[in-house]
Amino acid sequence: MASATRADSRSAGTGRITFYVALAVFAQESTWNFYDNRVPELLRDHVASAAVIGLLMGMDNLLGIFIQPYMGNRSDNTRTAWGRRIPYLAVMMPVGAALFLLIPHATSLAWLILVLFLYALVMNSFRPVSESLMPDFIEPARRSRANAVVKIASALTTIVAALVSLLLVDDHPKLAFAVPAGLMLVAAAVLVWRVRDSRSPAYQAALAEDEAAAASGSRGPDVKVRIRTIVGDLVLDPDRSRLLLIVAVFVFAGAWFASRSLMTPYGVQVLGLSDGDAGGLTLPSGIAFILAALPAALFAERFGRLRVMAAGMTVFGAGALLGAVVPTPAVTVVALCLAAAGAAGFVINAVVVLWNLAPSSRVLGTYTGLYTVGWAGGGFAGPAVVGLAVDITGWRLMLLHITVLTVVAVLLVVRIDRLRRASASTEGVR
Repeated sequence: MASATRADSRSAGTGRITFYVALAVFAQESTWNFYDNRVPELLRDHVASAAVIGLLMGMDNLLGIFIQPYMGNRSDNTRTAWGRRIPYLAVMMPVGAALFLLIPHATSLAWLILVLFLYALVMNSFRPVSESLMPDFIEPARRSRANAVVKIASALTTIVAALVSLLLVDDHPKLAFAVPAGLMLVAAAVLVWRVRDSRSPAYQAALAEDEAAAASGSRGPDVKVRIRTIVGDLVLDPDRSRLLLIVAVFVFAGAWFASRSLMTPYGVQVLGLSDGDAGGLTLPSGIAFILAALPAALFAERFGRLRVMAAGMTVFGAGALLGAVVPTPAVTVVALCLAAAGAAGFVINAVVVLWNLAPSSRVLGTYTGLYTVGWAGGGFAGPAVVGLAVDITGWRLMLLHITVLTVVAVLLVVRIDRLRRASASTEGVR
């Protein structure tokens, strides 16, 4: 009876913190999705060049590559009565909301770029902090299903952004920015009120490590774990699993973002659709991703995360290959749905594997940031690489190029799985 009570208590605690993290991510992504919807039009009031607009819209991804590992590491090294994450969220989420509200009020290009830069800087600063709350509280075995809930919340923000655009933008374009900003303020208030990550298992483990290190004399209690030390350990580790995982994230992110960002011109050039119809090709696949998210987590807990990641990417590649072989609008929609469902197997589990491979609870935030380096870096480079291949071979083969990238990512994950199995076998012999 006592064990059942403890299990129920753990389950309730897991559900509670999953809800709070999902709320934080939902609020953040609501502003980002609305940002992606509206800011290009605001920039068009000042800039005629599509290339310049694209460059400014990509600024946030570039900032994220540098800022997120730093801020994840900074929060890892923070020690307060409220824990190591909440103090940053208590300050940065309201500041981010305020900057978001200022965006439509910028009257010149210079002011608009400055506000966009500050908004991207602040939002990228606390993203790894909020996402790291999950591994702080939730035990490794249950992280996939919790991450599935968070990813579903993130995916639903596209609907929120669309509804806000539909209901408010035409008549109240400035007021429309207040809705996502208000969501973020509410999320910040709930997190500060209800979450004390000083009580999280990972924070308590980090404190215990600090005390043990100080007692042994290997370092003082206030010595911080630097990013260069963490990255050096990751790169020089003979196992290579963590490094190969980040590379796999980079490669698959390139395939995923290429399949999303280049689909509209593909639909126009290859399928003969109008711009509007081509832009709607990916909409059903977003629903497919949401439906596949939780099963991807449950399968991972049953069969192993690396296996589900490899299987999911294989399904993604099969979907892309199907679209390449039968280039019709109907088949392309089916292929994209199949690909998105497969992608869920990777997206839900990859960061969880990286968290679980972290050598210490002290560095979970840094590892969240390192995952972002791979994901955002792939999102930056993938469409460019596939676009270059399209320039050489033509739009007809775009999905085939994406398939090739996916095969590379699958091989990397299979290699990681073999390394982990070999490591487990060696430990068993010892």
